[in-house]
Amino acid sequence: MQQPDNDTTGKLALITVAMATFLALVWSAGLIGKGVWQLSSQQTGTQAAANGKNIPDFAHVPNVATGIFNYGGSTAWAPLRLAVDSLIQSERPELRLRYVQPQGEAPGSSPGIQMLLKGQLAFVQTSQPLRSAEHELAKQKGLNLKQVPVAVDSIAVAVHPQLNISGLTLRQLQAIYTGQISNWRELGGPDLAITAYSRPSSTGGMVDFFEAKILQNREFGSNVKFVSTTTQALRQLANNPGGIYYGSAPAIVPQCTVKPLPLGRQEDNLVAPYQEPFVPASDCPQRRNKLNLKAFRSAEYPLTYYLYVVFLQQEETTSHIGQTYANFLLTPQGQKLINKTGFICLD
Repeated sequence: MQQPDNDTTGKLALITVAMATFLALVWSAGLIGKGVWQLSSQQTGTQAAANGKNIPDFAHVPNVATGIFNYGGSTAWAPLRLAVDSLIQSERPELRLRYVQPQGEAPGSSPGIQMLLKGQLAFVQTSQPLRSAEHELAKQKGLNLKQVPVAVDSIAVAVHPQLNISGLTLRQLQAIYTGQISNWRELGGPDLAITAYSRPSSTGGMVDFFEAKILQNREFGSNVKFVSTTTQALRQLANNPGGIYYGSAPAIVPQCTVKPLPLGRQEDNLVAPYQEPFVPASDCPQRRNKLNLKAFRSAEYPLTYYLYVVFLQQEETTSHIGQTYANFLLTPQGQKLINKTGFICLD
């Protein structure tokens, strides 16, 4: 058999190297493509957030729809609806927003998402990430839900202003709301029965977060009284020396009729949801307690979560207004207003 000459051997070697290089590039490209796909799928919310941050203020938000749009959702958003939404409509009069409550049940994140999937709302303000069951329900209807984080909120726990107790651990809070502790004397307080107030589980959002973080798959105790709104709960709490309630920190901390409590994972590390020194009810409303934003931002305070705008991604009209509304909140102007209303901006 004839042996190849030196020139032919060199050419074969070059071809072999070229083929190996080509296959390596193809293999690497596959891995890179997979990595890019995974990264992009994980960064959907971040990319959406960047859309608003690249816009300086409300006046420059593009492609704002004209007309009246219904929206709904979490009651934790009430301060934002009052301050931010009214200013959006003032500066962009072509857009009209109308908050709609569900019929026959308390408003909240979960009822809002149900209304969205029924075509009753253009977008929803939520205080919880979307659940897998909600994604699945949307898919069954041929729909796709999208969520965009826009702010950070924290839960504050409040008692009657005359109740002499310095704070609670998360374990003690769990024991109260599961009925294991029923008298304040068990926690170093007065001989007084505890009445625990909560909004119904069906409202979702903040209640879901509380159930997951505090109850940890346990049931609410029989001592818990359910109320429809934070306003209703605060009124009852102001008239009940043994009461306790949890709610959005911006709605709780500045109140004159209740006392927010420091919370912590350990008794020797309780963190106040308000800025020290504490302002007593006797000094209110001339002076009010202010939010401890530093502790919220650093997660030193133990009960903190995100606020989201949720909308239908593939329906052009609803998707457009939902993303546009998120963009309003993510502008520097929107984030500044979020801070002013007591929530924490994403920066």
